[in-house]
Amino acid sequence: MKAATEQLLQSALALPEDERLELVEALVAQCDETLARPFDGAWSAEIERRSAQIDAGTAVLTPWPEVKRRVRDK
Repeated sequence: MKAATEQLLQSALALPEDERLELVEALVAQCDETLARPFDGAWSAEIERRSAQIDAGTAVLTPWPEVKRRVRDK
């Protein structure tokens, strides 16, 4: 990563979480459509399958704070 990009990244990481998410959304919106959708048909099928499990009440869900904790622990 170039120094300017690294500096920009560090500045972005210093933002509050909600502002970082806004920045990510704005960057993705500016990307080419193929970059904005980095998944193929197999992922779409998996998303539909998992959504159906959630709708049916058969999915085992993990609360968002727990997911964030696990990611940060890694």
